[in-house]
Amino acid sequence: MTYRRAVSVALVALAGLTGASLSWGRFETVWDGMKWHRSFKVEDRLAQFGDRAKARLAPHFAAAGVAFPPQEVALLAFKDARTLQLYGRGGGQGWRFVRAYPVLGASGSLGPKLREGDEQVPEGIYRVMLLNPNSRFHVSLRLDYPNEFDRRMARGDRRSNLGGDIMIHGKNVSAGCLAMGDEVAEDLFTLATQVMLARMRVLISPTDFRQAAWLMPVSGSPEWTAELYRRLEMELRQFPRRA
Repeated sequence: MTYRRAVSVALVALAGLTGASLSWGRFETVWDGMKWHRSFKVEDRLAQFGDRAKARLAPHFAAAGVAFPPQEVALLAFKDARTLQLYGRGGGQGWRFVRAYPVLGASGSLGPKLREGDEQVPEGIYRVMLLNPNSRFHVSLRLDYPNEFDRRMARGDRRSNLGGDIMIHGKNVSAGCLAMGDEVAEDLFTLATQVMLARMRVLISPTDFRQAAWLMPVSGSPEWTAELYRRLEMELRQFPRRA
């Protein structure tokens, strides 16, 4: 047996022992073709950058009059402006604008995501499902696309293969995700660990319906897109516009 084949057999055997699943917060060892690397747990990432992220976030929450960490968090993403707005609130408070971030990468165009491989950023009202400390794009927050609305509309259209793995992540490139740069991804990742994921919502809208005239669905969008936009408009109304 050649040396190269022996190494390949050993790697296959090791994969069988450790499993082939992605590591969402567990300890795992990763081979990059040159050497072994230790992958990260959420706690490892927080030890790396958590304190710095909190130090960046806290002054913005203080200026907004929201205790840090907040009880609830909302992220409002607007495709046309390539902007992500952060809102927070505590007990008995209404939503308060905290700060805005530029979206560095978002593939596709206006209109909802319809199928796997269309590279569209979805549009809708989502939750953060889990945190990935081992993302190819530094760290990421995974959204619950396709949600119940997306699946129901797909059944009506007789569509399948809706895609998934929609993230808010670092770096500046996207294939259906929101790329925010590494530092912002660290801030949002850390913030998500400070609140229950069930108390973190994400709205992705083609435009800010609080200030824009009604945006008709782009050409080629399904008829139900108008219903989706009415839902987004109603949801956005509870968030005061930034000063």
